[in-house]
Amino acid sequence: MTEEITEKQIAAAQKAWGNGIVKIGKLKDNSAAANMAALEHLDNLYAYDTVKVLFKPTKAADIQFRDTKDKALSYFVTGEIPEDTGFALQPWTNVRFENHATSIHGKTAIAMGNYYFTTTAGDEVKVEYSFGYLCDEDGNLKIFLHHSSLPYSK
Repeated sequence: MTEEITEKQIAAAQKAWGNGIVKIGKLKDNSAAANMAALEHLDNLYAYDTVKVLFKPTKAADIQFRDTKDKALSYFVTGEIPEDTGFALQPWTNVRFENHATSIHGKTAIAMGNYYFTTTAGDEVKVEYSFGYLCDEDGNLKIFLHHSSLPYSK
């Protein structure tokens, strides 16, 4: 297990997160497979099973915060929350991160910046984010803070 989270680990976790979102979208026509991929995404990349996760999704308005795995699953693939339309089912063809800055504190770290979701038409949608990571007992990064929002528009 690493003593301190590294920039390389953060980049790998972000790549895995983006790949997971793309994978879920590719399965949009098979709801059971999309749900399974979304659960795998949450299990592998979020710390819901070990700590309180703070999650404010991009397109959440009526119920802004998703403090359980089931509520996060609802956001990604639709479910228990009526406003959810399946953010990960878009589908997106790519997700790329541009970190503005990272702050590493031993076995926790926070990254913030913009991430860009590519549509099937090739357009990019810019979203602002802050992700908090912790290093679990197996040395894997897990998200304990996820806040994302669309850029302010005048």
